[in-house]
Amino acid sequence: MKKLFLLLAVLFCSNSYAQDLPKGLLPSEMDAYQKLIYGNFNKVITTDDPNPPGYPVRTMAEWEQLQGLTITWTSYTTILRQIVDYAQDECMVYIVCSDSNSVKTFLTNGGVPLVNLKFVIAPFNSVWCRDYGPWSVYRNTADTTSFVDWVYNRPRPGDDATPNYLATTLGINLFTTTVEPNRLVNTGGNFMVDGNGTGFASKLVLEENPGKTEAQIDGIMNSYMGLTRYIKMNTLPYDGIHHIDMHMKLLDEETLLVGQYPNGVADGPQIEANLQYVLSNFLTCYGRPYKVVRIPMPPSSTGQYPPASSYFTYTNSVFVNKTVIVPIYGFAMDTTALRIYRENLPGYRVVGINCASMISASGAIHCITKEIGVYNPIFISHKYQRNTDVTNQPYQIKSYIKSKSGIANAKLFWRTDTLAAYNEVIMSAVGDTFTANIPARPLGTDVYYYISATANDGRVTNKPLTAPTGYTKFRVDNLTNISGNSSLIDGYALNQNYPNPFNPATKINFSIPENGYVTLKVFDVTGREVANLVNDFKFAGSYTYDFSASNLGSGVYFYKLESNNFSDVKKMLLVK
Repeated sequence: MKKLFLLLAVLFCSNSYAQDLPKGLLPSEMDAYQKLIYGNFNKVITTDDPNPPGYPVRTMAEWEQLQGLTITWTSYTTILRQIVDYAQDECMVYIVCSDSNSVKTFLTNGGVPLVNLKFVIAPFNSVWCRDYGPWSVYRNTADTTSFVDWVYNRPRPGDDATPNYLATTLGINLFTTTVEPNRLVNTGGNFMVDGNGTGFASKLVLEENPGKTEAQIDGIMNSYMGLTRYIKMNTLPYDGIHHIDMHMKLLDEETLLVGQYPNGVADGPQIEANLQYVLSNFLTCYGRPYKVVRIPMPPSSTGQYPPASSYFTYTNSVFVNKTVIVPIYGFAMDTTALRIYRENLPGYRVVGINCASMISASGAIHCITKEIGVYNPIFISHKYQRNTDVTNQPYQIKSYIKSKSGIANAKLFWRTDTLAAYNEVIMSAVGDTFTANIPARPLGTDVYYYISATANDGRVTNKPLTAPTGYTKFRVDNLTNISGNSSLIDGYALNQNYPNPFNPATKINFSIPENGYVTLKVFDVTGREVANLVNDFKFAGSYTYDFSASNLGSGVYFYKLESNNFSDVKKMLLVK
């Protein structure tokens, strides 16, 4: 791939800029930033292809298979070393640096083996490669890999040139949004994508492209990145950089991990308003309401929240194939955050890295890493089976599966006991659509399953990627319908269980006045969770759930309801 590297620009990048710049703008950069936004500050390294791809493309999701993870070796090297240690177990780690020998020495001194590493000697300005790194897109859904690079929203020429060096190193085509009418200023921390054509961002992308309409921006993202929907939310009052990865993350095509603050605190109200905007106006790529998983945002060690403290966040994590790396801070809440990830991502190795030393710069793990997709993926798009009350007919599992070499076969594996072997079913194909059935099961059954596809070239990929250790789960059970007219419900309510005391079963009733994600959990007196009765999106209405304590001992138990910004706990007594 032809590239023109301007010697003067390289010298400027490596000698004139400091190597420890913050994620936000320095006061001295404001004038150059304004020139960048209005098109008078251009990339100093050019390519021969500033036009969009001449074919349909698909931007990969973070949980898809990676060939590599990129970091830039400058600030926070102790944290970077830990990222390398975990990531090299899963893929190649590309380290952009000025001196590979010093990096190797630092890694070795920290007990990190020098395996699966490739060093890219190039100029750079900062550690924030999420924001300036390239995006992996696939031709015709699952064909050849290309890179897309926007104009970085910081006047930092070394950083902005990094995608060119990576494209040259890997021999990958690079498409850039650098020339009108397709010039687009954007930043990676303010973008997440579901791998099926839906992207999310804050309205920062509109603010930083003032000469373009929203429709024009959407058109550029469609032609370069294959987006058919580009959902934009209001910026937050206290997140000064307005990057959504500081408070939100897609865990899969239909699940949003959302940071949660106490009622009325910090950015909590605007985050909730943005979430309700999404839930009220958009369905997933499979036409269903999004599932929402809430994760508490921690205060500082002195109990303060933004703007009185740094922007501590647990959503700023990164997928690296079968590992998820999560920022932690040495707080008691770290344990809860890691548990939430593990509960919602079965089979993944979930690890934490203490980011207390860097969070004051408004960034963590996600901000200093960038994924590189495999050259030719096996793409599996699957609408997960959700909980059902059907017991008289099989459950059809359908998936769109595609690869460049074609699909030799696809299989469905299912079981009802995590200690039992999987049942194996060959999936039938009509074009790129594969189907198989799980036999009808009785009420009270948990079903665990995954899909495995083999390409004609011999490669194998599972959905989820962590299978067979990981799986998709659904429950066959009574589904409580909305009772009464939801318009008559004027507030949240968690009612006392009935009967109480009880042995061994009781009913728990609650009401919610608006659509939202609901959790209803039961705990013993030590705080140990003993039952998870509800963990799903619910429409406004009243609900009743049965709780059976046949496997529990006599004593006091607590049940807790959480929905949107509402939370309540009640006590019940089991007497045997």
